[in-house]
Amino acid sequence: MATVAELRERLRRPLERELAEGCHDGVVVGGLERLLATVGKPFADVRALLDGYAGWPPPRRADAVRAALASLASADAADREDDRSAAGDGAPGGAHAGDAEAGGAMGVADLLEAEIGERRVDLGAQAARKLAEIGLRSYRDVLHHAPRRWEDRRALPGFAAAAGLEKATVVGTVVGRKLVPTRRGGGVLRVVLEDAFGERLTALWFHQPWVEKQVFPGQRLIVTGRVKRRGRSTELNVEGYEVDDEGPSLSTGRIVAVYPSTQGLAQAYLRRAVDRTLRALPPLPDTLPRRLRADLDLVDLDRAWRDVHQPPDEAGLQRALRRLKFDEFLLLELRVLLQRDLGAGRGYATADDDAAAFAGALPYALTSAQARALEEIRADLAAPRQMARLLMGDVGSGKTAVAAGAAWTVVRAGAQAAVMAPTELLARQHLGSFTEVLWPLGVRVDLLVGGMGARDRAEARARLASGATDVAVGTHALIQEGVEFRDLGLAVVDEEHRFGVEQRRRLIRGAPDVLVMTATPIPRSLALTLYGDLDVSVLDELPPGRTPVATRLVRASQRPAVYRELWAELRDAGHQAYVVAPLVEDSEALDEVVSATSLFDDLRALLPAEARLGLVHGRLAPAEKDAVMQAFRDHRLDVLVATTVVEVGVDVPNATAMVVENAERFGLAQLHQLRGRVGRGDAPGRCVLVAGEASRATMARLRVVERHTDGFLIAERDLELRGPGELRGTRQSGLPDLTFGDLAADVGVIEQARDVAKRMLAASPALDAPWAAGLRAALRRRERAVGFRQTL
Repeated sequence: MATVAELRERLRRPLERELAEGCHDGVVVGGLERLLATVGKPFADVRALLDGYAGWPPPRRADAVRAALASLASADAADREDDRSAAGDGAPGGAHAGDAEAGGAMGVADLLEAEIGERRVDLGAQAARKLAEIGLRSYRDVLHHAPRRWEDRRALPGFAAAAGLEKATVVGTVVGRKLVPTRRGGGVLRVVLEDAFGERLTALWFHQPWVEKQVFPGQRLIVTGRVKRRGRSTELNVEGYEVDDEGPSLSTGRIVAVYPSTQGLAQAYLRRAVDRTLRALPPLPDTLPRRLRADLDLVDLDRAWRDVHQPPDEAGLQRALRRLKFDEFLLLELRVLLQRDLGAGRGYATADDDAAAFAGALPYALTSAQARALEEIRADLAAPRQMARLLMGDVGSGKTAVAAGAAWTVVRAGAQAAVMAPTELLARQHLGSFTEVLWPLGVRVDLLVGGMGARDRAEARARLASGATDVAVGTHALIQEGVEFRDLGLAVVDEEHRFGVEQRRRLIRGAPDVLVMTATPIPRSLALTLYGDLDVSVLDELPPGRTPVATRLVRASQRPAVYRELWAELRDAGHQAYVVAPLVEDSEALDEVVSATSLFDDLRALLPAEARLGLVHGRLAPAEKDAVMQAFRDHRLDVLVATTVVEVGVDVPNATAMVVENAERFGLAQLHQLRGRVGRGDAPGRCVLVAGEASRATMARLRVVERHTDGFLIAERDLELRGPGELRGTRQSGLPDLTFGDLAADVGVIEQARDVAKRMLAASPALDAPWAAGLRAALRRRERAVGFRQTL
C-alpha cells in the first residue's frame, strides 16, 4: 500500500505538468476528477481547491493548481519537521512550532530578506526604484504589502449587461481615443472600448487630459464608474481604471486584491510583482505549532499569505485574514507581556481578621464590583510576583475605597503605601478619603504636595523616611529628589496618563506592587493592548444612591434657552454648574468653535450681575488653577467655565449641572467622564450637550452619550466610530497601526492571542526555546512597527 508521501508525489507530477502546459483544455482536465477521487482522496484541502476546475478559465485554473502544489509542498515540509521533532520540545499546543529561522527554512528567510535590487526574483528592471516609492525594498516587504481591499471580478459583466446597471466595473480593449476640448479647459477624453463579445462602450475622463498619454489602442483596460445610456450607445464616467498587463490576467476572472499605491504605480504591476514573488517562494515555515493551529482552527501561514493576495474564494480570504489577524495580535501581546518584566513579589497576604476590620471601618458596604476588584488585588499582593494592575471605573464608582483596602493589606505587613494624584486639590481629596477609612484602624496618613511650606515638607519627608507615615498621599512632590520611603510596598497612581513615564518610574523604582487607577472607561480591546502590561479590574456598578446623570443633546440655536434654564436652577435651588468648552482661546482656523475665555465673557454679559463666575484652564499657573477650583468647591462661585482640566477634578457635591459647548469636539468617553463631575451629592445631576455642528452623523454619534449611561459601552462605541488613534492618548502611546486587526471588532481574537501568549511565556519566559525562534525573529522585525504604551 502506498504511503501518504508517495500518494502526494503521484498527485504532484500531473499537476506540475498541467501548470507547465498553461492549464488549457485537454491536458489533464478530463482525468483530473478521477485522479482526485483516487490518488487525491487523503488530501481534502487539495480536492477543495480544485473543485469545479473543468468549468474555470485558464487563469483561475493556474491559480488553483499553484495553490494545490503549495499545499502539497507545505505538507511535505511539515512531515520533515515532524521527523526532526517527533519527541516534542515543550512548545505550547504541540510538538514544535516550525522554526522560521532554522534548518530548511534558511532558504526562505534568505530570499525574503534579499533586496529587490539584487534581482533574486525578476520583478522587472526598474522594480527596485518603482517599489521603493511605496516603501518596498525587500521581498519580505512585497509579501507583507497587504491589500487595502478586494474586488470580486470573477464574472465582470459584458458591455451589453453593464448598460442596465447604475455603476459597473468592466474590461475591454482600447480601439480608439479622442480628447474633446471644453470651454472650461481640460477637455473630455473619450476612449472607445470593445469587450470579448464585440460590443462597444465609451469611457469618459473629465478634465484629466494627462490620461490620454497613458492609454493606447490595443491596451486592455479595467474601468469603474457610473453608466449612462446615450440613445443606442453606452457611456461610462470613469471613477477609476487600471491597465491590465500582458499575459494571463491577474486583474480579472478572480477575486482581486487592491493595494496601497501611488500615482504612476499601477495595480496590475503590483499584482504581477506579488505573483512572481509568491511563485518564487517555497512554502513558508510556520511560527505556530501544528496542534495549536489545529486547536484554534487556523490555516497555515503559507496558505494565509498566498490566499490574502490571491483569494481562491470568499471563505478562503476570511480564513487567511483570521490567521494573519491572530498573528498580528499574538506578536503585540508577546511584546507587551515581555516588556512587563515584573520582579519578585513581597507576598502581602490579607488575614481574615484584617479583611473584616477593614470592612467594619468603611462607612458603607462595598458594591459587588468593589469586593471583586479588592479580592483580585489581594490575590496579586499575596502572589510571588510584583503586582501590576489597572483599576478602572466611572467617576464615583468607588476606586478610592478599593485602593484604601490594598493599602491596609500592605501596611498590616509593615510596609508603606504611596498614592500619587495629578493635582494638589485631588491629592487633598484623597487624603480626606484615605484618612476617613484608615485612621480608625490606626493607619497614619500623611500629605506631601508642592504647595506646603518648606518646614512642613521637611517634616513630612522625615516621617516617610523613618516609617512614621504608613500611607503618603501627594502629587509629583512624592518623587522629587530627597524623598525617601523606609519601605515602599505599594504605589497607587491615579489617572496615570497625567504623568510622564519617567515620573511614574521614579515612584516605583524600588519595585513595589503597583495599582494604576483611571476614571476613563477603556474598551476591553485597548485594555488588552494599550494597557496590555497590566492586569485589569473593572468597577462596573455605582454605589447605592448614585443615579446616572440625565443627558440632553441640543443644537447651537437652543443655547439661549439652555442658559436661561441653567440660571433658574442655580438661583432657585442654590446649586452650581460647570460650563465646558473645547478651546482656551478663540482660533481663526476654528471660528465656529467656542473657547472658554470668550464664553466666560459672553456669560458675564448674559447672566444677571449676581451670578458669580470663575474661569479655569490649563494655561493658568497651578496655584492659580487650584485657587479657582477651591473657590468653586467652597461655593464662592456659581458657574465654573472651564476646559477639560475639570475632567480629573475634586468632588463638588453641590454641582448638579453641566453644559458642554461644541460637544462634537470631544470623544464620547471623554464626554461621559466629564458629566461624571456632576450629581455627586444628594441632588441628581444633569448634562446638556450643545452641538455646534449638527450634521446627521454628528448628532447620531452624540446620541450615544445622551441615551447610554454605561461608560464601557460608550467607550466601545467611541472606538468603533473614531478608531484607536483618535482616542485620548493612544496616538502618542505608540499603539501600532494594525494591518489586518481591528481593535473594535476583534476582541475575541485579541483575548485568544493573549491567552496563547501567556502560555508561550509560561513555557519559555524569555521566548528563547527552539520552537520560538520564528516568533523571536518576527518580533525583532516588528520591533519598530509594534509599539506599546509603557505604563510601568
